[in-house]
Amino acid sequence: MRIVGAAIGAIVLGIALFEIAMQPTGSDRIELLGILLAMVLVSALGAWLLPQWARRAATLRGTLVALIATALLIVIVGAAVAAQRMFLSTHDAELLIVVLGLGLIAGLSFAVSVAKPWTEDLQKLASTAARIADGDLTARTEVDRADEVGLAATAVDAMAARLAALDAERLRDEEARRSFFASVSHDLRSPLAALQAAVEALQDGVAPDPARYLASIEHDVRILNQLVDDLFLLARIESGGFEYERVPVDLAEIADEAIEVLAPVSQRAGVHLRLDVDGSLLVSSGPEPIGRVIRNLLDNAIRHAPAGTEVTITVGTPATVRVTDEGPGFPPAFTEAAFDEFARSDAARSRTTGGAGLGLAIARALVEELGGEIWAEPGPGGVVTFTLPE
Repeated sequence: MRIVGAAIGAIVLGIALFEIAMQPTGSDRIELLGILLAMVLVSALGAWLLPQWARRAATLRGTLVALIATALLIVIVGAAVAAQRMFLSTHDAELLIVVLGLGLIAGLSFAVSVAKPWTEDLQKLASTAARIADGDLTARTEVDRADEVGLAATAVDAMAARLAALDAERLRDEEARRSFFASVSHDLRSPLAALQAAVEALQDGVAPDPARYLASIEHDVRILNQLVDDLFLLARIESGGFEYERVPVDLAEIADEAIEVLAPVSQRAGVHLRLDVDGSLLVSSGPEPIGRVIRNLLDNAIRHAPAGTEVTITVGTPATVRVTDEGPGFPPAFTEAAFDEFARSDAARSRTTGGAGLGLAIARALVEELGGEIWAEPGPGGVVTFTLPE
């Protein structure tokens, strides 16, 4: 249908221009109509055949040359027929044919020169796509042009960059997954080994103090339960299954409740807890997750604060909570990694040097779930601060 419409349009336009320029007679109109019909039929035939051939052509350069050659031949034939009907002299007719022939040669040369950069850039596209398919995600087309070939090259380069970023993210996720399972295995192995030893001692009747062994078993079971609960909470947060009710919350009141809960822990460690706040500070948030964040930060601070020192909770505006202790603090290179799962500033892990390394990870996950930010500052002295939207 497009070919038919274009043919009709070409005939109408040709007749209109002829009428305006020549003021023809009736016989002139008939002759012109015959010439136009012949040219249109040849053009329509070429428009139908050439795309079929172009799909099977080996090179774009050959296709462009064939298209331009066909267009020029149609013009030459039409001009030759028109010249014959105008009864040009032999000299004039030969001159016209020579000029048209030179025009054909010039057009073909132009087609070849124009097609060369296109074919080169398309070859770059094909080569880059093949390298990407083979796994070379650093491959780029290096094609810089504004036409459709340039748009395709930009899309290929963007795809390669995106694939490279996804591959790097995959490698990071795999490394994090391996580290995660190694850490879980490490933190499960110690209490499980202690449990097994205590149970075997009780079963064999070689435990000198059964009550102390039972207390040790109870302690290890609590550790395992806490680890499982923390892992489950992290999984809920990361999967989007953590839900809470957003209500007006007094940060000072929640901080005071956290101090009451951890008072026995701080007393055993010989650490004093202090709340520094000027009045109440209301925010619209979840009281339970905020309380969990503050308790985790306090517990971490108590673990690292020397006996006889003080841990301070400072509540200020705008919606800021800061927990500080007088311990060694975070090493400068560890402030970012401190909030990763199972992160420990000391490489050695034991049942007496701290928890499983999930407290700060849970705190960060909860704060981000609430729409806030949390960060640690390098020592001396441990400083962790989080803010919440008001």
